[in-house]
Amino acid sequence: MHASTFCLRALVPPFRRAAAILAAVVLGTGPAMAAAVTTVQPGKLTVGSDLTYPPYAYMQDGKPAGFDADFSRMLARQMSLQPVFLDTRFPDLILGMRAHRFDIVASALYVTPERHKLINYVPYLTTGSSLLVLTSGTYAPADVDALCGKRIGTIKGASWTPKLAKVSAEHCVPGKRGAIQVREYPTSPEALMALKSKAVDVMMEDAAVSHELVQQSAGSIKVTSTKLIYPIVIGLGVNKDDTALLDALNAALKATTDNGEYPALLKKYGLDKPDAADVQSALGQ
Repeated sequence: MHASTFCLRALVPPFRRAAAILAAVVLGTGPAMAAAVTTVQPGKLTVGSDLTYPPYAYMQDGKPAGFDADFSRMLARQMSLQPVFLDTRFPDLILGMRAHRFDIVASALYVTPERHKLINYVPYLTTGSSLLVLTSGTYAPADVDALCGKRIGTIKGASWTPKLAKVSAEHCVPGKRGAIQVREYPTSPEALMALKSKAVDVMMEDAAVSHELVQQSAGSIKVTSTKLIYPIVIGLGVNKDDTALLDALNAALKATTDNGEYPALLKKYGLDKPDAADVQSALGQ
């Protein structure tokens, strides 16, 4: 998920940061590593996540589930913290974290240079986006060039929205094929509902999410894009002023990589971790 633009909706007044200092981050393979980490709630890692976004983040049997939930629990356990999840709509996640409502954002958050000006990242996945259409129709776009003159449904704040605007301005309008009409929705399920009701012609969504939606659709929708569109890195969001927390999270990720827990989690979900070149490219460096 995604965005270089953010909803400016008013947030609840910022919570004061608790002054809890956690003395050590215990690594799974080696001696304890000292780190002074301030968290919103003492002894807890508070996680902002949009829990409407399977397979990354969703509710199952009344509990947060999906890769981001499992990943956050894994890191919190490694750091001897209790994970606490705050279900927050995607456009409000970065604003909420910067207002110190939670410590991190774990919600398929795409790494972009624009976001990196506001927050730090712990990169942990690579993904891309796909195009979804109704199987009952004849429209089958293979890439973004086929979106000229069409209505595109997407979750609000998606990173590909400004990219589609650029494609529209540079390729669609000059060629008189009609502008790309992006229609944003608060959640992915609402964007899918718009597709099913024919309020939009095509839905653009994260590739893993698209796969999940197709599996659950009973054959009513399909992916027509022939390759990943706008491949991108996913990372945990961390406040710029939380350098100790950033270091502790990176240490916990290294420890769970070394002990095999993180590779096993990636394998469970059929996902891959980014390499250094992917990360540098995503950050615009």
